[in-house]
Amino acid sequence: MDKITANFINHQEILDTLKWADENVDNHTLIDEILTKAATNKGLNHREASLLLISDKKDELFALAQKVKRDFYGNRVVLFAPLYLSNYCVNGCVYCPYKLENKEMPRRKLNQEEIAKEVVALQDMGHKRIVIEAGEHPTENSMDYIVQSIKTIQNTKYKNGSIRRVNVNIAATTVDEYRKLKAAEIGTYILFQETYHKQTYEALHPSGPKADYDWHTTAHDRAMQAGIDDVGIGVLFGLYDYRYEFCALMMHAEHLENTYGVGPHTVSVPRIRNAHDEVSIDDFPHAIDDEMFARIVATVRVTMPYTGIIVSTRETEANRLRGLQLGVSQISGGSKTTVGGYNEGDEEYENTDQFELYDNRTLGEIVEWLVANGYIPSFCTACYRLGRTGDRFMEICKSGQIQNSCHPNALMTMKEYLLDYAASREAIQAANEVIERELPKIPNEQLRATVAEYLNKINNGERDFYV
Repeated sequence: MDKITANFINHQEILDTLKWADENVDNHTLIDEILTKAATNKGLNHREASLLLISDKKDELFALAQKVKRDFYGNRVVLFAPLYLSNYCVNGCVYCPYKLENKEMPRRKLNQEEIAKEVVALQDMGHKRIVIEAGEHPTENSMDYIVQSIKTIQNTKYKNGSIRRVNVNIAATTVDEYRKLKAAEIGTYILFQETYHKQTYEALHPSGPKADYDWHTTAHDRAMQAGIDDVGIGVLFGLYDYRYEFCALMMHAEHLENTYGVGPHTVSVPRIRNAHDEVSIDDFPHAIDDEMFARIVATVRVTMPYTGIIVSTRETEANRLRGLQLGVSQISGGSKTTVGGYNEGDEEYENTDQFELYDNRTLGEIVEWLVANGYIPSFCTACYRLGRTGDRFMEICKSGQIQNSCHPNALMTMKEYLLDYAASREAIQAANEVIERELPKIPNEQLRATVAEYLNKINNGERDFYV
């Protein structure tokens, strides 16, 4: 049966947890014990994490988050871009300009030819993985349309390859519909809760299918029941008290881990942002500042060491760099949140962004920035293509074998990017120096030799090697 209740988000337990955290905020012995536990890379429960979030041991928390990030993700940063297919929507979400009541926004839905053009534009930038986005509309944005669009994306070949991983961020649906997504060979299914506080949720979602709190909150359950084992969760910080949202987000991850044997593949931590004249951050008193944003990222990292953390272009360059230092492992680059935004289009659709961007740099600029800050820009999609998803991915991550897969693949995909898209000789030289420095760090000697061979083949024009 599709309809289940979201009783794993226990309101009273959240209130009790926040009260317990307040009572123990000066218990430095307990907080030190939690930090020691987190340092074993086994994670924390929602109560421990909630106390750590507000403790005065920020320096210790940040130092530990940096260590955990290095232990599991090294200096790799996965890059992706969103692709907006349609802004037709039947929901009434107060904070979103796509809401049905917004009669001023031009509505647009890409046809398959237009989608192919968007994909070519993304590939021309150098992207290999994208996440598709669409409003909720039963006819305009049906599952058949979504699946057809995925096939178009997968079959559009341009400039040494194609988009190799298609993640999907669309509205909650049924198990049968999720099975169609699974059959379309998607990467990760992503859905943000927006707010876990039920009363606030219902006030902010007054109409449309999304108004059903339980239906929305249990979407990942149905996706996993349908066989999609890589799911991404997130909360839009600023809609309600950040401590409540954080605790509930941790409880949601625990529920998935306990019920399906694997927690979320990714966690996103977006903040409420302005959106033209429809949404103003000033109308949301629970909006968080940059310092609390950093604390949230760091605490998520030590609580869920195996989980990818995503930060989008909702954040400034400075906040994204700080996030990378504290635990973020995936960022978007060169993003457009307008339907058809990657190609020059009709002026009528120019002001159809879903939210205001705070980082407008091109993908090339972001790649050079990452390299300059000691990171390896990664366009890797190997795990998804080799079946290393769900519990199989978590197994190699927890065992430490991720250094023998993700690290080599990051180097090879960066080499591809350099040869096909790098803008300057200086950028190529800087990135090649990174490759020369990082190649010896691959633990397995035989694999290291294989990767060196593949890098040479890439240099001679061959493409798409992965291990």
